Amino acid sequence: METESEPYVRLATLRQLHRVVAELNTARSLADTLQTVVDGIVVGLGYELACVNLVRPDGDLVVAAFAGDPAAEALITGRVGSRASWERRLTMGENWDGLRFIPHTEGWVLMEDDVPQWHTDGPDPRFEDEWHPEDRLYAPMYASGGELLGVISVDRPRNGRRPGAWGREALQMYAFQAAIAISNARLRANMQRALVRLEREQQALRASEESFRQAFEYAPSGMAIAEMGGDQHGRLLRTNDALCRLLGRPASVLRRYSFSDLVHPEDIGTLLRTSAEGGRAELRLGRRDGTYVWVSLRNSVVADAADGPRFLLTHVEDIEERKRHELQLAHRASHDSLTGLPNSAELRARLGARLCRRPQSVRASAIEALDAAFEGRDGYDGHAAHGGHAAGGGHAAHAGHDGHPVGAEAGGAGEHGFHTDGPDRYPGADPFEFPGAPPAPSDGPYDHHVHTVAPATDIDDGTKGLAVLFCDLDGFKSINDRFGHHTGDAVLIEVARRLTTGVRDGDTVARLGGDEFVVLADGLGAADAADLAVRLRNAIIPPIRVDGRAVRVGASFGIGWASCGMSADEVLRSADQRMYIEKRSRSKAHRRAG
Repeated sequence: METESEPYVRLATLRQLHRVVAELNTARSLADTLQTVVDGIVVGLGYELACVNLVRPDGDLVVAAFAGDPAAEALITGRVGSRASWERRLTMGENWDGLRFIPHTEGWVLMEDDVPQWHTDGPDPRFEDEWHPEDRLYAPMYASGGELLGVISVDRPRNGRRPGAWGREALQMYAFQAAIAISNARLRANMQRALVRLEREQQALRASEESFRQAFEYAPSGMAIAEMGGDQHGRLLRTNDALCRLLGRPASVLRRYSFSDLVHPEDIGTLLRTSAEGGRAELRLGRRDGTYVWVSLRNSVVADAADGPRFLLTHVEDIEERKRHELQLAHRASHDSLTGLPNSAELRARLGARLCRRPQSVRASAIEALDAAFEGRDGYDGHAAHGGHAAGGGHAAHAGHDGHPVGAEAGGAGEHGFHTDGPDRYPGADPFEFPGAPPAPSDGPYDHHVHTVAPATDIDDGTKGLAVLFCDLDGFKSINDRFGHHTGDAVLIEVARRLTTGVRDGDTVARLGGDEFVVLADGLGAADAADLAVRLRNAIIPPIRVDGRAVRVGASFGIGWASCGMSADEVLRSADQRMYIEKRSRSKAHRRAG
């Protein structure tokens, strides 16, 4: 900028300065803004050379734009000067109201530092304010918070003189406006990068959502999204075609339900115990036709970064076929392959489930337990208790229902005389324990176990119990030997059918092995069991036709009774022994006749 007789300045010069300042805000990018800054200095402020040294994120300054000399621009653009070297320069020389002027008399010490430099040779100044080629003038640019943005470096004023007061003020004002323009350009660049990044993220999100939608909709197994929390917790929001086909319901109908509305009543507890995140369960869901299908549920939570968990994603896999195979395998393991009846293991399991380890006859009532608790204490010596008389230190021996002693002499009283029943009462091996029996229930007034009892004699006294009818076929071996195993198997199948038809729905008919069958019938008296044995024998003796041939077998029945304190093997052995007694009591011909 030419300096007239300051402080007077031509109007055209002010207009030129205004124009270059206005152009600072027209650039569209940060690079364009930086180039506009140096071009404005050369065009509007009257310097032949100008460059902008921009602060990088690491603090060093890089030559970001250059104007005035293409050779110098090619040489130093992009080169970097350390922050320490620049801070040294900005503290040297003369401070011109924010500008920093380093005359050539002091600047020679900077020739070897790492700041990019460009100098031209020239003669020494002839007068005091003449510009020397090695003079340096810097205009620092600061952000609104005082942070250094960069430094404008100018060289070789066109009038050959150091700038006066007006030139200094113009350069300082221009540096201030340039800092604003650079800050705005950086902000726009950051916003543009953020917008680009946001657009990419949105595109990725849309792609992810589309991928999820396709995976959800076209998954070969059922998928469902359910609501989490609130009044509508568990309500199905979205289901795929596979789940709709599996349950036979359209998606519009399924949105009215939750899984708790569709689950089998027996499986509701399993569903409620299944956790939301990573929970797995196998249960039955209802179809539209009223049937149920076995499915495997796997849960996962679809989380929202702002609101936390929002939806429950459930994968529903049809396992009906696998469950059918499992049930078939379990049935094969517990049932006879020929007749389809429960086998020996299943029979013993069902029988053992009704028995406990303690015989009913040795259990004290609630009142007897209280009496036993106070035996031997002060005031009770010499008193009789429930049929027993005090003896030996005041301890009474209670007579049980069958006459067995119950009390201290039976090992049931502790140090303080409290009656102790249960496992601790029988140290060492428990004489009433047997394999396959369930643990003994707690004794006393809170014992909820329904004890199995047996009639005292074969005479019907009104006692109802669990009758065990042991059946052995008469004449079966001769049929098997004469006509072959095929005929023998057909006879066994028909006998099994007749036995099953002749009992109640809740009774059990099992094949023990060979030609032996067992019937478990609960709630019978002695006369009822005898009548049942007769009816079953009469059902067996009619001829059985196999391949056009009629064959006959008879049957011998032994009636045993299950009661607590017995093992399943003991019960079966007792019924077996009674069967042989009954078989021997009848002639062979009579046995074949039934």
